[in-house]
Amino acid sequence: MSDAKILIVDDEQNILDLVSAYLRREGYEVHTATDGVSGLKAVRAFRPDVVVLDIMLPGLDGLEMLSRMRQESDAYVIMLTAKTEEVDKIVGLSMGADDYVTKPFSPHELVARVKAALRRMRGLSAKQSPEILSFRHLRIDVGGRQVWVDGNPIELTTTEFGLLLALAEHRGMVMSREQLLEHVWGHDYYGETRVVDVHIGHIRQKLGVPELIQTVRGVGYRFVDEVD
Repeated sequence: MSDAKILIVDDEQNILDLVSAYLRREGYEVHTATDGVSGLKAVRAFRPDVVVLDIMLPGLDGLEMLSRMRQESDAYVIMLTAKTEEVDKIVGLSMGADDYVTKPFSPHELVARVKAALRRMRGLSAKQSPEILSFRHLRIDVGGRQVWVDGNPIELTTTEFGLLLALAEHRGMVMSREQLLEHVWGHDYYGETRVVDVHIGHIRQKLGVPELIQTVRGVGYRFVDEVD
């Protein structure tokens, strides 16, 4: 996906210039914005595949921008946070961010995260077999990346869909957080395993049937819906 579109939203011009230069060197089309309002406008006009979003923005902050963009975009979101903003990391993930990078960061690391995200997105979109996974409560269209619970459509982000698919494909098996990280974020993921817990909580909330994904204390998670 060398033709992928990347949007960077940050109010520090030096970060915009540096990260843009590194991403353009990889062949990506890059757009930038310096605040949340212009960032939202760019999401609508530019339709990015990946958004690199700073939490601390003037006016409309990054969390509010994320909340609003999730109503109309499933772009992969990497949030930029300061090391002291532990609460913001969790809030950001629970509001729909897919990953986060702490400031100060290496441009090489951020580019690696973007490239890994695009590889995973390409892998999900290319995956066609089996085309449909059907269970008692849940139905997953793998190629179309669509999910229904008891016939009702459910909107999931790219990361949430990847997590649910990984668990459903291993129905009845316990998958550790590390295994889920490798399946969804890739073996080159540098972050913490708690991102899995936050996204699982979000999936449970959206499905409305939390018992479909069981927590196996100290290990990970298990998908338990019956095959239709």
